[in-house]
Amino acid sequence: MPAAEFVVVANRLPVDRIIGPGGEEEWRTSPGGLVAALEPMMRHAHGAWVGWPGQAGLELEPLEINGIDLIPIALSAEEIADYYEGFANDTIWPLYHDVIAPPQYHREWWDAYVRVNRRFAEAAAAAAAPEGTVWVHDYQLQLVPQMVRELRPDVTIGYFHHIPFPAHGLYAQLPWRDQVLTGLLGADVIGFQRAQDATYFLQAVRRRLKYEVKGSAVTVPDGDGGSRTAVARAFPISIDTAPYLELAARPEVQARAAEIRASLGNPSKILLGVDRLDYTKGIRHRIKAYGELLEDGRLDVEDVTFVQVASPSRERVDAYVHLRDEIELAVGRINGDHDTMGHTAIRYLHQGYPREEMVALYLAADVMLVTALRDGMNLVAKEYVATRADNRGVLVLSEFTGAADELRQAVRVNPHDIAGLKDAIMTAVEMPGAEQSKRMRSLRRRVLENDVDAWSSSFLAALAEVRGR
Repeated sequence: MPAAEFVVVANRLPVDRIIGPGGEEEWRTSPGGLVAALEPMMRHAHGAWVGWPGQAGLELEPLEINGIDLIPIALSAEEIADYYEGFANDTIWPLYHDVIAPPQYHREWWDAYVRVNRRFAEAAAAAAAPEGTVWVHDYQLQLVPQMVRELRPDVTIGYFHHIPFPAHGLYAQLPWRDQVLTGLLGADVIGFQRAQDATYFLQAVRRRLKYEVKGSAVTVPDGDGGSRTAVARAFPISIDTAPYLELAARPEVQARAAEIRASLGNPSKILLGVDRLDYTKGIRHRIKAYGELLEDGRLDVEDVTFVQVASPSRERVDAYVHLRDEIELAVGRINGDHDTMGHTAIRYLHQGYPREEMVALYLAADVMLVTALRDGMNLVAKEYVATRADNRGVLVLSEFTGAADELRQAVRVNPHDIAGLKDAIMTAVEMPGAEQSKRMRSLRRRVLENDVDAWSSSFLAALAEVRGR
């Protein structure tokens, strides 16, 4: 493969490998926003994407799909258990989400993380053209920027952190805290979802590594008596709005939304939650609040139905197994107490759905409940807003999401405050149409003007500025 001017490094490749009934291999583009944002530019600039193909022990040669060179990284079952399920998702994920679940610290997990990060870095370094650009993504690959810099000091390196970064009091728990900071500072630009996350990172750099920090700039020693500047600041990510606008305008999707309402008994209000089944998402808190509103008589199951979509996630990690059991027990109890022959209190759906069905659900829902306990951004909130061309509907949004910094016309909540969450749900359910319209117009303007293209453009402009110094 020819050298690439622009190399993306992410845990997963932007395609899924499908084996047909006759054993034939097929690759389908993943529906993620990151793929949509970067695909046109990667085609234009001759791009390569380094990532894991999604199956243990799968060794593949580089291939080209849709004009993008794909460089698969093979991971053994043991590496997936230690690097991905272990260090990434049972150490970093809970630590960076305010220790909602206790992080596990195992040296063999760390060793696997270093080993796998090096494999990604070596592939990226080998793929990049002279003076090219390498953009590394997310918490699974925090050591890659510095590893690439050591191998290829000529390239410009960006890193974007899609999840929160913790306050120093929490971050300091990590036994390998200095190594991770050094890894991230290998990048020229380190992007975060919120200004608060960038501040926490810069505080950790100042306190742990004692580097000079001025504003968003860090003076990083180069080891030869000189230094360079790394910039750390917020670049809030967004969604590719076009498919949501297009689907929401389709008559068959609108008809499906009406069908969903009818299947739920045509309640006057539908509340909706859409999440990965994860302990950071506050699903238990919203179920508890809704159940108490029914108990209190402030809501009636004949009038209001709550639909919770919880797509399966990390089903081999113990904390997720326990969470599923707890949620299903709570849903069963509330439904047993409050269901009638014609109406269900909570319609709980532990499965994923295609985008068309999700848009129909968004159109059917009068209130969107996003009650994450901690979330880097939360793109579901933006998806809901994008679909609401009628300017109706209410977004109830946790103040602990990155989206809360931008979507200021939402009904903001502290999900830990169950009484406050109950009041917020009632405010949303009872909100007059004129106020819904005023708030939703403002929310939609923000989402449509600041889409995923604007996000990627702003990050790459910051990288170009660093390169031009």
